[in-house]
Amino acid sequence: MASPVTTQAVRPLDTLRFDILGPPQLMTVVSEHLRLLGAQAADTAPGTGPAGRAVLSGEDFAPVQARTTWASPGTGINDEATVQAATGIMTVHGRRDGDPRGLGVDYASVATGVLTVQGLLAGLLAQARGGDAPADVSTSAQHAGLLAVSQYLAASGADEGEAAELAPGGPPFVSSEGLLFELETLDPGAWAAFWRALGAPPEAIRSGWRPFQFRYATACAPFPQVLHTTARAHPWQRILQAASVSGAEVCALRTLAERAVEYEGAPPWSVDLLGPGRTHPVSAPSPERPLAGLTVLEAGRRIQAPLAAHLLGLLGADVIRIEPPGGDPLRGMPPACSGVSARWLALNRGKQAAEVDIKAPAGRSLLREMAAEADVFLHNWAPGKAAELGLDADDFASVNPALVYAYTSGWAGRLSDAPMGTDFMVQARTGVGEAVRPDGETPAPSLMTLLDVLGGLLGTEAVLAGLLLRERTGHGVRVGSSLLGAADTLTTPFLGRAARGEGPRQPAGFRRPLPTADGWVAPSDTCAAAAAAYDLRDLPTDDALRQLRAHGLTATRVTTDLSALHDDPRFAGSISRDAHGAPAVPDPWSFT
Repeated sequence: MASPVTTQAVRPLDTLRFDILGPPQLMTVVSEHLRLLGAQAADTAPGTGPAGRAVLSGEDFAPVQARTTWASPGTGINDEATVQAATGIMTVHGRRDGDPRGLGVDYASVATGVLTVQGLLAGLLAQARGGDAPADVSTSAQHAGLLAVSQYLAASGADEGEAAELAPGGPPFVSSEGLLFELETLDPGAWAAFWRALGAPPEAIRSGWRPFQFRYATACAPFPQVLHTTARAHPWQRILQAASVSGAEVCALRTLAERAVEYEGAPPWSVDLLGPGRTHPVSAPSPERPLAGLTVLEAGRRIQAPLAAHLLGLLGADVIRIEPPGGDPLRGMPPACSGVSARWLALNRGKQAAEVDIKAPAGRSLLREMAAEADVFLHNWAPGKAAELGLDADDFASVNPALVYAYTSGWAGRLSDAPMGTDFMVQARTGVGEAVRPDGETPAPSLMTLLDVLGGLLGTEAVLAGLLLRERTGHGVRVGSSLLGAADTLTTPFLGRAARGEGPRQPAGFRRPLPTADGWVAPSDTCAAAAAAYDLRDLPTDDALRQLRAHGLTATRVTTDLSALHDDPRFAGSISRDAHGAPAVPDPWSFT
């Protein structure tokens, strides 16, 4: 079809409309994000069934339909609790405590909503580019859950063991007044200086660094208990002083009520028009690869930006990673598969790589030349670094006015008193540490990288929105996403309750799986109270499930060994292995 173009569009979905039907848990984020992107709701009908449907159409676009489900039929996965249990989210989140436990937030549901919007945007983008575009896209919460644990799953199938012990333990720390706080530093010297300033024993400082350093990878941090004892011996002002002199950063855990007072309801991303520009001819997309023919330059490290680019690659884009001379050092992060970090592969398999020294003028010049032929430039550098290097959106616009320039950040410049913009610090500062724990439990940021992953998903969504806006207007576009946006997306219902003066947290015991003789079972949220009346501790897991189902209760086995997901009948044939032998989760969408 002809490319739909409207110079009046200032948001990607202006003049379009959507219809939504299905369970609010799956479809609320879909509806909200489509509205924020400019579409008007034609009809929304809440429901409680196993599937949702969203149709987006208008202007000169043919309708694109998204189908969203909890899981494949017959798997026993039918809500947020059972998705978390089956995909391994409960086990990864529970590593800090030593037993599986569910997240108090609807993490898989929110991620599924973002993936659904991504599929709709990709379908419209393929139409706007004049290709053979998909009319239907399907996704599921079970695929979202597998994507969320993909790095942990990859590590479980590596050729070697973890570099740090998988055992209970981790932040937050507590001051002498009882103030909970998170500590962050990427520098072992700053770590040591902080604890020396508080009088911690030298051996505890040395042995504590490795589990602290690897907590992003292992979702636990079993450092010496004496470090907790040391923190408890000092008031908050003394801890702040130790952080100041050492170069480490600390952040007191905020409550949801405190976050609600300052929450302004901003969208989780920004999409802004730049000047007019002409795109270069590229090959047409196909229904299975709606981004085919587009080129993405990604200058990202760790999780957020690499995951965003990874998803763009799964949608068909050619992704080129910009790495420092000698390559990305995280390629060597253990554990490895065929000599390459399994976790690195989970986010970067299939990408091309180009080594560019952006600290040198010649390297920056080369990067601008590469951007002249690209469609997207994506990075997650520290705040201010792009401008300092002359690699900001305005700098690239001089060589490619039609570029979509994307920045995935920690705070999006929205909080003046923000600490370091890393996953656990953002969790601490925004009340996520309280939301993930039910009432009666001590707040604690999850050591599963919740916001890095969700932030990456939002980054992909923002880039797709930017690409669509570029096609509709003929202008270059700047987009931004952040961990703060991820936190707000995840906690919006909690912040609403807190703003109304209601208790924002889930009730005590929420999403706690039930022990069996050889494992754990997790009932669905609606069956949890009834299932808790049964003592299953002497029954094998299969017998426990049969007993619950015989009484009309829905439950599923909790995945406690991620490496077993490959052969789990609930995910039959969906988990493969890449060329290095690392486990690979399925693409989160299917297009027809």
